[in-house]
Amino acid sequence: MTSKQVKPPAGAVRTAAGVVRPLPGVHITGGLLHHWQHRNGTATIPHTIEQLREAGNVANLGRLLERDPAPYRGRYPFLDTDLYKTLEGLAYELGEGRAAEPVREFYEEVVGLLEKVQAGDGYLNSFFQDPAATKKPWQDLAWGHELYNLGHLIQAAVAASRRMGDDRLLRVAARFADLAVERFADGGVCGHPEVEMALVELFRETGVRAYLDLAGAFVDRRGSGQLKHSIFPGDYFQDHVPLRELPSVTGHAVRMAYLAAGAADVSLETGDRSLSEALERLWDDMVASKLYITGGLGSRHSDEAIGDRYELPSERAYSETCAAIAVMQWAWRMFLSSGGAKYLDVFERVLYNAYAVGLSEDGRAFFYDNPLQRRPDHEQRSGAESGGEPLRRAWFVCPCCPPNIVRWMAQLADYVAAERDGALLIAAYTPARIESAELDLAMETAYPWDGDVRLTVGRAPREPYRLVLRVPGWAREAAVTVNGEPWDAEPADGWLTVERRWAAGDEVRLTLPMPVRAHGSHPYLDATRGAASVARGPLVYCVEQQDSPEAAVDDLVIGAADIVNANIGRRDGTVVLGVAARTAPPPSAELYPELPLEQALPEATVTATFVPYFLWGNRGPEAMRVWVRTPATNGKKAT
Repeated sequence: MTSKQVKPPAGAVRTAAGVVRPLPGVHITGGLLHHWQHRNGTATIPHTIEQLREAGNVANLGRLLERDPAPYRGRYPFLDTDLYKTLEGLAYELGEGRAAEPVREFYEEVVGLLEKVQAGDGYLNSFFQDPAATKKPWQDLAWGHELYNLGHLIQAAVAASRRMGDDRLLRVAARFADLAVERFADGGVCGHPEVEMALVELFRETGVRAYLDLAGAFVDRRGSGQLKHSIFPGDYFQDHVPLRELPSVTGHAVRMAYLAAGAADVSLETGDRSLSEALERLWDDMVASKLYITGGLGSRHSDEAIGDRYELPSERAYSETCAAIAVMQWAWRMFLSSGGAKYLDVFERVLYNAYAVGLSEDGRAFFYDNPLQRRPDHEQRSGAESGGEPLRRAWFVCPCCPPNIVRWMAQLADYVAAERDGALLIAAYTPARIESAELDLAMETAYPWDGDVRLTVGRAPREPYRLVLRVPGWAREAAVTVNGEPWDAEPADGWLTVERRWAAGDEVRLTLPMPVRAHGSHPYLDATRGAASVARGPLVYCVEQQDSPEAAVDDLVIGAADIVNANIGRRDGTVVLGVAARTAPPPSAELYPELPLEQALPEATVTATFVPYFLWGNRGPEAMRVWVRTPATNGKKAT
């Protein structure tokens, strides 16, 4: 039987310690995000459940109930996390009444198994609990991922408790967490950060201070040399210097962003100024020199690493989907801590580009890595295989990204709004119902395809109240009207504030003009020097060979004027951009030809249709580019 209790609604992050507080009373009612969530429930989740069964993740748990267990299935000892991430997403679906009966049956089956196979001391891991396992529990902290497993278990348990009122998983997770508190009281740290975020959230859910203290200890121990570094050096694990002294985000991209997000949680709850200052410094450095224009993080396949400053190759961009989610988790916590709109700008860029591209249009195939360029003969692979398929895959040997997409898609409403005393903040624009302590709103918009947003007041307080609207960093000349009259206010630090005595039926309209933009890159970024990218609103665009029938995408040449004067059209409900482009003359057969003193500009003009980057790769394995060459004369850019 499911153990249920009535609790106030809460989202994935519940804290009152920051400058602003997350607002869980949001329901997405339409638009692109609603479409994504519907696809998640009807296609991605059923597909993921099927793949988890076929790959053996469920069987790995069930076999522990047998006297003579069958061999563990899978290459890695952390495959339980794929069940946990899926359960976290299912908790949202079930709690919102969006899930079909087979989804509930899967949830009940896995929760029941976890209750049965958990060891007497609270330990839970289907790999290390196997009597035939080659290693014992806690023997290999660098690669065993046992605390990483615990972290995802906790997050699933907290979601089930908050969204469903089901505390069964919470009891399982708390027993395991209690064991970790005892086992790691005097030292030790996991090779893969993640548990830090989860332990802080478990503290927020239960009030048990020991969980927060352990999370803080893990953050402080990182960089003290307590991990045994094998295969990769200490910087891969962010374990070569203490986090507060780290000069730049480094090493394995997912580990880095998970660690930073967990540290942000710790600093939120403890008020640790030195930690929050270090995180802000690391964030600013990352945004200035290590993020792709899509918001992707990680440039190296060999160790799934971030790479050096300005090391951002397009065709071999790693930009793992899990890293995109981790960056959004970090961004949201930094926003809660400071109220800074700059963190939401990056969150939005990642959401609509580096994250969204990880899932196919039909919701049943995934990118692990997300390049910004594809040549006709390039394979798509995660870096762990000797070969690769040309586009998205149904599943992976290391399937961390698909269930991560599932859980994040299910909880998108948690990141739409926030509140602080006397104010409601709108962080993201999507059709939604928003219910706060003081003010209820209905939001209507075609965002991200259109920048017009209408907010209609429902319940309102008697006293004046502030409605604070985010003005994205890309937006120029944002304007607001209240009941049809212009509101005389200028954006400040990314926010536009409307303060008045509200009444039911009041209407606020925000206009965010969305011209097409041409972006270049920093001169130190050699990989894209002399190239331009196309953007509109929060979306980065790309050109696929299917939409450039007259010329190979590698031969297209566009100038800034071509981009900003693009024709804005629609195809299947999606805004596409028709860009006038020139075709470069056939290149020299030499790999490194001698440059002429004068270089003629291409004359012939063709039309190339640019589509949102997140939609590329759904029509077959053709060439693709985000960055396209620009015309140049004597090394100077020209339009």
